[in-house]
Amino acid sequence: MRLDRRTVYVTAISRVGFAVVVGAVGAASSGTPLAWVALGGVLLLAAGIVAEYVRWRVSRYRVTAERLERRFDFITHQRRSLARERIRSVDIAANLVQRLFGLAVVTIGTGQQNDADRIKLDPVSHAEAERLRAELLRRRRPDPGTQPAQQAQPAEPAPGTEPAGGSVLARLDWSWIRYAPASFVAPLLGAAAFGAVLNASGWFGLREGVLEWSFDLLSSAPIVFAVVTVVVIAVVVGLIGSLVIFAERWWDYRLDREPGGTLRIRRGLLTTRSISIEERRLRGVEVVEPLGIRLVGAARVDAVMTGIRQNDGDSKSDLKTLAPPVPRAFADQVTADVLTEEVAPTVAARLAPHPRAARGRRLRWALLGTLIPTAILAGLGASLTGVLLHLAWIWALVVGPIAVLLALDAYRNLGHGITGGYLVARSGAARRGTVALQRSGIIGWTARQSIFQRRAGLITLSATTAAGSGAYSIFDVAQGDGLAFAERAVPDLFGPFLERDEPGSP
Repeated sequence: MRLDRRTVYVTAISRVGFAVVVGAVGAASSGTPLAWVALGGVLLLAAGIVAEYVRWRVSRYRVTAERLERRFDFITHQRRSLARERIRSVDIAANLVQRLFGLAVVTIGTGQQNDADRIKLDPVSHAEAERLRAELLRRRRPDPGTQPAQQAQPAEPAPGTEPAGGSVLARLDWSWIRYAPASFVAPLLGAAAFGAVLNASGWFGLREGVLEWSFDLLSSAPIVFAVVTVVVIAVVVGLIGSLVIFAERWWDYRLDREPGGTLRIRRGLLTTRSISIEERRLRGVEVVEPLGIRLVGAARVDAVMTGIRQNDGDSKSDLKTLAPPVPRAFADQVTADVLTEEVAPTVAARLAPHPRAARGRRLRWALLGTLIPTAILAGLGASLTGVLLHLAWIWALVVGPIAVLLALDAYRNLGHGITGGYLVARSGAARRGTVALQRSGIIGWTARQSIFQRRAGLITLSATTAAGSGAYSIFDVAQGDGLAFAERAVPDLFGPFLERDEPGSP
């Protein structure tokens, strides 16, 4: 089968917009005659259309009873195939132009992280994408010879329809958008807005004029008013930007459990995405609470799963996120539903606190992070300018208390425990994460101990797994308690490497 021919039209429309923008910027910034710019735009458009037409002509794919195959026959010949029993994910994405033509991009993977274990069909019709997803994720039924010949097989759902027997675990509630400004994205967007204005003005040779106009405007006002004005503008821009990003990313969000053991996340406005996660790939769930989100009582839910792709044009967080920032109680409910538990392990586990020596370590790091920059600024101020001296005491006065508060919060957040088949570990202040990791998914332990930890009797244990980040750590736990906990969590994995004191020995 061929890819959809309408990909040529999609490329033409995309290249027209790109050529117009590049041509306008080039003509304005370099003074090139408009005729030459138009000619370059036409050539760029024609080259893109021809290349896309050739790609469409020489690309083929097929689905057999055993394999999915893709072929590319041009100057070089490429053959790629995946065994159907190894296929673990079928993700569907479509940008705005592709959606207008009823097209979608299908990415089929085996749960591994390298590109050799993925096949991308770019693009096919949306109906064909849904058909491929349903067919490739359907697991084989038992051999007909083991069941009565007259037994009827259940019919497959039509492409694009809701599968019978599925359940909705979560659906978008627009009240969640109130959590968007609390994320770290908002202030970053506000700061990035000024850089974007400068870059755009530089394309047209107006950067110096914009800077001069801004400095003249701010210098004519009192310094306090100027600073407040800049901060207010950045906050407003960041606020609006965070709301827009949330709406575009999580539009029509829905988390479903489908028959056959598959979780499906659908979301997106301009670019729609459909991400399928085979539940056999799940090794747990992490409840993530960045500081701003945590202060407003919300949390995000991420899947701990095998085969998270690293380089597919999207972030790892997007691929593994099961729910956006939502009320913490709802995040716990999603966690329980995804893991098919009555109560979320992140709630059911009784987390053991860590020794006070762990608090001391965090306080010392906080003080060092405050005093070292203060000393550097003071030293430079004594030799260069008194302005740096003022910056030194301002840094110590403002940053010091904040660092101490974060250190104390980081200590309070430390905890570890076991509930049922899950190991639960929590840590972090700026980003608090509580992970519930299947004990059966732990394949090793790493014990680390610095010279300062040895003096304090502390140790850091990392549970190694083939899923998620690859390892999840329990920081600064008492050495004896930590080693005993590791052996209790996964018996006989760490035990053979431990030396036990003889009974009655000191």
